[in-house]
Amino acid sequence: MFVTSIPLPIAQIAEVMQISTAEADDLVRELSQTYSNGRGLAIQWHGGRCQLTTNPDFASDIEKFLGLELNAKLTKPAIETLAIIAYRQPITRPGIESIRGVSSDGVIRSLLSKGLIQEVGRAEGPGRPILFSTTGEFLQHFGLNSIEQLPPFEVPEDENGNGKSTLLKD
Repeated sequence: MFVTSIPLPIAQIAEVMQISTAEADDLVRELSQTYSNGRGLAIQWHGGRCQLTTNPDFASDIEKFLGLELNAKLTKPAIETLAIIAYRQPITRPGIESIRGVSSDGVIRSLLSKGLIQEVGRAEGPGRPILFSTTGEFLQHFGLNSIEQLPPFEVPEDENGNGKSTLLKD
């Protein structure tokens, strides 16, 4: 994992190590647990793949050391669109726009160019619209090891105590 810059499927790690997929998964998860104790490295999980990365807790120190400027700030529309994609992925542009209520072409282009979202296929149906999901860069940008670390989406209750939301409506 150290010598590659791309996320690897557990099956590939198992093949190289000549062990079972279950054993490789256990070893990578054990290594991930070891790194979670304040170390400079972390194992990042995304879409059934894993990657050795620097620990997000040390991002500011690494940026200073490398002379990089702080992570570029995202606009409110970009964050809103990213949240929709993260919680509803895979989702189409029309799906995003039906939630946001405005055109999202420019924001989607921007997020694609930053590598925070990716095209993952096409939906069945009229026009076969492109499906979008988050990327490993998204996880790194927000200091997450996997999409499961997103905070739970909480639906506010109405006056009758019923959970009701129009934000992520179906």
